[in-house]
Amino acid sequence: MPNSQKIINETIEKYEKYINPAVAKLFRFMGLSTIEWEAQGNVIRDIEGKEYIDCLGGYGVFSLGHRHPKVVEAVKAQLDLMPLSSKVLFDKPMADLAELLAEITPGDLQYSFFVNSGAEAVEGSLKLARLHTGRTKIIATTNSFHGKTLGALSATGREMFRDPFQPLLTGFSHVPFGDIDSLREAVDDDTAAVIIEPIQGEGGIIVPPDTYLASVREICDKTGALLICDEIQTGLARTGKMFAVEHYNVIPDIITTAKALGGGVMPIGAFTARPHVWDKYIISPFLHTSTFGGNPLACAAGVAAIKVIKEEGLIHKAEKSGNYFLGKLRSLAKAYPQIIKEVRGKGLMIGIELTKEGIGGLILSEMIDKGVLIAYTLNNPKVIRIEPPLIVTEQQIDYVIDAFTSALEKADSMLEDL
Repeated sequence: MPNSQKIINETIEKYEKYINPAVAKLFRFMGLSTIEWEAQGNVIRDIEGKEYIDCLGGYGVFSLGHRHPKVVEAVKAQLDLMPLSSKVLFDKPMADLAELLAEITPGDLQYSFFVNSGAEAVEGSLKLARLHTGRTKIIATTNSFHGKTLGALSATGREMFRDPFQPLLTGFSHVPFGDIDSLREAVDDDTAAVIIEPIQGEGGIIVPPDTYLASVREICDKTGALLICDEIQTGLARTGKMFAVEHYNVIPDIITTAKALGGGVMPIGAFTARPHVWDKYIISPFLHTSTFGGNPLACAAGVAAIKVIKEEGLIHKAEKSGNYFLGKLRSLAKAYPQIIKEVRGKGLMIGIELTKEGIGGLILSEMIDKGVLIAYTLNNPKVIRIEPPLIVTEQQIDYVIDAFTSALEKADSMLEDL
């Protein structure tokens, strides 16, 4: 593209003046002084034509890759019909998507409410839990991430994000993730819900003990508390199951989705619940509403995305590619124990925990230079996150592993010099 450097400089200057100078500084520091320009499948190209393998996948958004043709086609077709709903007449794309969610979610989850983001889905699920139970207490876990709107932030278990906005909503408390005894002590007859990620994402890709989620379900059943499973990042085939709770044979009362639900084309979120939990909304359906939630464009994208996941066998692909990727990374962990503390995950939701926080910046910079996009998890900068599109090829994984090996060799040599 002509004058690409001029466009880059102008864009960065606008970030500094009108968005946030700290963000611009961070991007520059990480070697990201360029502009994303186009994308297709697993590859992003910058304005100068450099290609990057997307190993971050928009933090779980691009499960189908970028601009999947079937999703783009569905959105374009809906755009020519009716982009936004009148909110007065029946809306076919929303009805079709609700039906599909009822089909693919576990157990008897049936009714869905559509929103625009994951945080909104969490907000709606928390309101529904309090409304249905008539209780106010919410139990979440430390190091969790459920969003940064006021209610979602009250559930998020990271003080760094919570403290500047205190006082948050009352009635929220946190227990260690994976510690069933602490949860059992915290949940009582006043608890409306336990909200939990089946695998903690921003917390560092933390996989719980195999029996943990089933025990959480048992505690909720005994006390009458609802179980809300936040599958915004884990849902829709990411972990090698349609939903991560399926690894543990657990049916939540409410499940939240977003990120991949829009097929990498439109923003959309949803919370889906079992029929008896929806009782108060059936009596008073306008207690919770959204102007843009469930709009036809987003729902058309969601319908197409779920169909693609099924038609292209992406659940199996995520499991197979994840096992391959994890195997390669664990071999590197054995070769570089002074740099890699642990590799963990399920499917194509992978975390690489480093021994020292400062090493991550060097590794990220080296990977970006070699055309691989990765990032830290938000709550733990010692953990590098790997969440590529589920269509990632074995050849692309091998390239990423080669780039990572090179980055580890450079990091190792630097450590020896210290």
